[in-house]
Amino acid sequence: MKFKLPLALIGSLLMLSCCSTPKLEDKEQKTPTFLVENYFNGPIKAWGVVQNFRGKVVRRFEVDLVGKWDGNNGTLDEDFDYYDGKKQQRTWHITKLADGSYEGRAGDIFGKAVGHIQGGSMQWKYDMDLEVGESRYRITFDDRMFEMRDGVLINRSYLKKFGIKVAELTIFMQKQDK
Repeated sequence: MKFKLPLALIGSLLMLSCCSTPKLEDKEQKTPTFLVENYFNGPIKAWGVVQNFRGKVVRRFEVDLVGKWDGNNGTLDEDFDYYDGKKQQRTWHITKLADGSYEGRAGDIFGKAVGHIQGGSMQWKYDMDLEVGESRYRITFDDRMFEMRDGVLINRSYLKKFGIKVAELTIFMQKQDK
C-alpha cells in the first residue's frame, strides 16, 4: 500500500508533463504559409524572456539576427545581449529539404534541429547544451513559431529535461528595414 500512492503520483505527473506541450492545431490558419527562407532573410530584432517551471521570469534578453539564403541553404547569425550583461553568439546553418521541412545545425546544438511547417506556423525541435551557472545540461527545445502581420513573429519554446518541462521561453521578433 505504501508504494501505490507514490507510483500513482509519479505516473500522473509523467502523463501530465507529456501532455503539457501544445501541438500545432489543425485549425491553425492555413495561409499564408510560413516560409523560413523569407522571414529569416535580412535583419531582425528580437526581445525575449525565460521563465522557470513555476512561471517566474529568470532572464531577459534582446537579439539581433541576420539571415542570408542561397537557394535552399541559409545561415542565421544571432547576437544575444542578456540584461545580466552576458553576451552570446550563435550561427545556424539551415537547409530546406525536398519535402518542405527544414533541418539546422549550430555549434551548441546536439545533432540537428528539425522543423515542420503547418500554415502560418512552424515547429522547430532540437537538443541544446545549455549553460546554467557553472554547469552544462542537455535540454530539449520544442519551439513553436507563429508569423504575424507587419513582420512580427512570436516564438514560444518549451524546454524539457527527461521529458519534463523545466522552463519556457517567449521571443517576439520583428523584421527590420534592410
